[in-house]
Amino acid sequence: MIVTKQFRRSRIKQRIRKVVNGSAESPRLSVFRSNKGIYVQLIDDVAGKTLVAVSSADKGIADAKVNKIDQAKLVGKAIAEKATQAGITSVRFDRNGYLYHGRIKSLAEGAREAGLKF
Repeated sequence: MIVTKQFRRSRIKQRIRKVVNGSAESPRLSVFRSNKGIYVQLIDDVAGKTLVAVSSADKGIADAKVNKIDQAKLVGKAIAEKATQAGITSVRFDRNGYLYHGRIKSLAEGAREAGLKF
């Protein structure tokens, strides 16, 4: 059996999701990374609802002419600001099978700097 990047990522994702579950008090911060952008949402797994979502295609972030790592940091800060407005202070980080470096790490650091705890 050929182990592709997608298959490997799906196995890592399953391993993470066994442990990381979101609730209303501490939702799951789920990250999706594409070649062009990065997308983040806070998910309440108990109710099955997305509470807050931010992407690199949003107005203030897309207008900033920065590289992808700095753009991910801006997305992290934006999700933290929206979360604090919604009354959420702590989250559970779901890196969604991606390795914790580069854009994923930058996003997490930006969210921590802006006040989210995880």
